[in-house]
Amino acid sequence: MAQPNASRAIAELETGMKTALLERSPRGSEPTALGLLLAVQARELLDAGQRFNDWSRSSRSNETLELRVGASMTIAETLLPVWLTELKRRLPPVRIEVQVLNSAQVLQEVQRGILQLGFVETPNVPVQLNALVVQEDELLVVVAPNHEWANRTSRIGLQELAETPLVVREPGSGTREALQEVLAGFVTVEPMQVLASNAAVRVAVASGAGPAALSELALRSQLESGDLLRVPFEGQGISRPLTAVWSGPRRLTGVAAELVAVAAAKP
Repeated sequence: MAQPNASRAIAELETGMKTALLERSPRGSEPTALGLLLAVQARELLDAGQRFNDWSRSSRSNETLELRVGASMTIAETLLPVWLTELKRRLPPVRIEVQVLNSAQVLQEVQRGILQLGFVETPNVPVQLNALVVQEDELLVVVAPNHEWANRTSRIGLQELAETPLVVREPGSGTREALQEVLAGFVTVEPMQVLASNAAVRVAVASGAGPAALSELALRSQLESGDLLRVPFEGQGISRPLTAVWSGPRRLTGVAAELVAVAAAKP
């Protein structure tokens, strides 16, 4: 919209609402507090309208709504199946093509336009991509029940963690990058093993290969059964965002917007 038309439209909106939405000065314009609130409400209304249009279109015809989505390992194993079930309930004709990759690969495929939407665990998202944190996750340090740390009463320090050969995920994994970021100020030793899946890391730790730092989401069953034990460590924990990423316009629409809304909904 051209600037004069935008100014005219805002002025008409201010007249209709009987209040100022912009504070104007020779240096430019800034939104008022009410103007900011109006923008938030308008975005929600527009998003709801888009979701309604998607639902209405799919319910009137046999049209298949399609989405190519990629997810990093932990999200694909623990969260994405639940999200897709809810999405299918909301949009029955939807058809989703899923690729399970590590975070670096998901980001690459989204940037190339191969994937329309991605979910990653890495805290490092390229500025060229749009990003929205949908949930938070925590990395836990775990060991086998017969490991020397299993009966330890004191917390593990980050220095000691850096000096311990760990079982880790492969380079490019969000889990690996989150751990590297936490230990960035320390000299780390070579890993005990480098494995390409959460399941492989869990098996290695349970067999006595050594400690590992894995997602709390990926460890719930093993912690509940006692197959692996959590080892407390110093500090506030290793938290990381679970992030939806996409390229193109900032405002996400259609099936992708609906899936992100499902992912961000509180359980």
